[in-house]
Amino acid sequence: MRQVLTIAKAIGDESRARALLALRSGELCLCQIIDLLELSPSTVSKHMDVLQQAGLVERRKEGRWHYFRLANHQAAPVVRRAIKWVLESLQDEPVVIGDAKKLCCVRRKDPRELSVCYKG
Repeated sequence: MRQVLTIAKAIGDESRARALLALRSGELCLCQIIDLLELSPSTVSKHMDVLQQAGLVERRKEGRWHYFRLANHQAAPVVRRAIKWVLESLQDEPVVIGDAKKLCCVRRKDPRELSVCYKG
């Protein structure tokens, strides 16, 4: 039961749901997620920590950059079902459609360019 409640808490926030949906098309650097959500680095970092603790995303570090992707096929079945449900349920939401359009531009930017305004 605890895992389901942790997942529910993680996806119960609009910014976290948007971040999760942004990862459906592949891995993103934390700075790209910050640019997409237009929130402070510390806020986005906390959101990503919550998603990671719920098992919904995986993190890897490469140098000073932190990259996130959706949990893989080895994740617990409840995690895989939750991800599938969120992706299917919210794909037609206007904010999600807008995020998908914005992501095309965000993905083209170099992480160094995105992180100029903060210490990442």
